[in-house]
Amino acid sequence: MSKQDTHFFNVFSLVIGLLIVVAIAIFAFARVVATQTQDKQIVAEAAYSKNVAARLAMPAQEAVAGQDNTALAIKAEGGTTAAVAGAPTTGTELFNQTCSACHGQGIAGAPKAGDKAAWAPRIAQGKATLYQHALNGFQGKAGLMPPKGGRLDASDDLVKAAVDHMVQLAQ
Repeated sequence: MSKQDTHFFNVFSLVIGLLIVVAIAIFAFARVVATQTQDKQIVAEAAYSKNVAARLAMPAQEAVAGQDNTALAIKAEGGTTAAVAGAPTTGTELFNQTCSACHGQGIAGAPKAGDKAAWAPRIAQGKATLYQHALNGFQGKAGLMPPKGGRLDASDDLVKAAVDHMVQLAQ
């Protein structure tokens, strides 16, 4: 074996050794990062899974548009009506939870929240008309507005507050 061959094997062995050390260092770094983030993901994933399961659960009773649904109010022990957990209590919350699904992106012909040009002719019709369309539903040239935006458990006053919020965004 010549001197050049010995030198080549020494350099080659050194390079391979350094690559192995770098690979082990990257592996150790990845393990450290994983221990910091993995627990947070598991907690968030469990909460997300629980939320999805709650939304997919079959309702015990179903509200029907155009009918008296007051008997469907959730009753606490003792017969008093309880507030539904996570139910909106202001027009802004109702907008964020329900209305923004269509009015946030302009889905199904819904005018985007804050789009002054799209809202101007609607606002010109007056709030009474806007309230009526929001409460009872409306089918126009551009699309369909379901009664109460599909949130039949929302009170009329809450729906009107959400309409007021959207009108404010467009002014």
